[in-house]
Order: sequence, then structure tokens, then C-alpha cells
Amino acid sequence: MERFLPDDAATAALGAELAASLKGGDIVVLQGDLGAGKTALARAIIRILAGDPALEVPSPTFALIQPYDTPRGPVLHADLYRLGDPREVDELGLLDNPGAIVLVEWAERAPELVEAATVTVHLAIPPGGVGRQVLIERN
Repeated sequence: MERFLPDDAATAALGAELAASLKGGDIVVLQGDLGAGKTALARAIIRILAGDPALEVPSPTFALIQPYDTPRGPVLHADLYRLGDPREVDELGLLDNPGAIVLVEWAERAPELVEAATVTVHLAIPPGGVGRQVLIERN
């Protein structure tokens, strides 16, 4: 599925759609350059899964992983941008709970996560820098 997201509201709406389709065990890989909207989309998904539109969802850039307990089960939000070595991903425990929904930014730094993905979301900034182009693949 390919789509153009003209603004933050469209990103939030896509997050709601994705959240509705996710189940425990899903691994969602969010790909795109810096500023492409990976964290904004992850925030929208997590807020819907948590049932709290005002939930504080910090970027996990420095912590690498941020866990959430939601009515839909555990959710893990990871940002692997600062990962020093792909072998370090095992220490994060992203795949330890088979019932968790896992959202991963910069997953290309850990190829086994890309291979395990059930959903891959490619985000791109179109020429002119307004909005986002999105391609969603279900694996």
C-alpha cells in the first residue's frame, strides 16, 4: 500500500490504521532517513494501542528501547540508530516476548530484525519537503 501523508494529522490517522491491524508477535520496521517521520508514526501507533491520545511517548534514541504496557499487550519501541554493533540487539531483548508488538526504527542496523519483520513501513520526504510518502509492505 502506498500513500501520501500531507501533514501530522494524516500520519496520526495512518498510525491508528496500523495499530488496529497489529497483533502480538508483530514486528514493525520503520525505515527512512532522519526526519522522515518514523518516530511520529511510532508515537501515533503506541498512543492508539495504549488507548491514550495524550500519552507521553519519548523517542527511544538514547535509551534504545522504551517498553509500554497496553490493553493490547506489551509494546516495545526501539531506535537502533546508536547501536554500535548488530550483535548488541540480542541484549535488548526485542524478540524475547513472542506476544509483544515491536516497533523498530533504524532496524537495518540489525538485519535479523529486518528479516523477522511482519510489517515494513518505508517513509520518505518528497521533493520540496512537504508531507511524507509512505509504502507499507506486509511480509
